[in-house]
Amino acid sequence: MTTASKASWSVAASATLHCLTGCAIGEVLGMVIGTALGLHDATTIVLAVVLAFVFGYALTMRGVLRTGVGLAAALKLALAADTLSITVMEIVDNAVMVIVPGAMDAGPLSVLFWAALAFSLAVAFVVTWPLNKWMIGRGKGHAVVHHVHHND
Repeated sequence: MTTASKASWSVAASATLHCLTGCAIGEVLGMVIGTALGLHDATTIVLAVVLAFVFGYALTMRGVLRTGVGLAAALKLALAADTLSITVMEIVDNAVMVIVPGAMDAGPLSVLFWAALAFSLAVAFVVTWPLNKWMIGRGKGHAVVHHVHHND
């Protein structure tokens, strides 16, 4: 079976969900820390983006490392597999957080904060899903690690 034939919407959804999981952990942690500490919106967004990349790459590397691949090779695979997907996801979800009136100032004890964050991640998933399908169909993105950790 070729990579292009594996580029179904369900495979792309799985890859996007995998990416979203790592991104969401970092994004939520960054947004909670930033808003709880009253950091400037830009600082909070930078913190959330950095943590999203760290957790996104870490989640991919965890699965790859379990197969016996070395650390340097696992990092290279994670960078190749996830960079574009995480980048798009982060642009979209942070743009939504900024656009929703009051979301960035609401704080982690607010329903508005959590509703906006959940909505932003859902929008990011919907936008990134077709991108991942396109990349997988061309042997890029999650396709570069699929053979290594397809059971993740």
